[in-house]
Amino acid sequence: MLKALGAWLLMLLLAIANGAARDLCYGQYLGELTAHQLSTIIAAVLLGGVMRAYVRRYPPPSRAAALLLGLFWAGLTVTFEFTFFHVVGGRSWKELFASYQLNEGQLWPLLVLWILLAPIIFSRHRH
Repeated sequence: MLKALGAWLLMLLLAIANGAARDLCYGQYLGELTAHQLSTIIAAVLLGGVMRAYVRRYPPPSRAAALLLGLFWAGLTVTFEFTFFHVVGGRSWKELFASYQLNEGQLWPLLVLWILLAPIIFSRHRH
């Protein structure tokens, strides 16, 4: 699990860099929602690259193991999001849960779903 944690930490660094790029570059030219959506799509591609490389290097021995890996990564992601942005960032619970509103154009839940399912998808298409 240490290697899986290391992969997740790399994904976290990429996500932070992606958020910084959004805030410092294109976010000021797009509306908040559009910038969020673009940033989420970019994150899906970046994180997908890390997850694909990890699964190729350390293939899960079974579908269940791939699901557990996805649960591990998705759980870390959601835990980090709520802990960091509430405790350190001072965001309210209402603000944090608002990022899960697909009907409002928020794509974050799809990214979490991608993190959950990517190990299964990539391990199925290994051969």
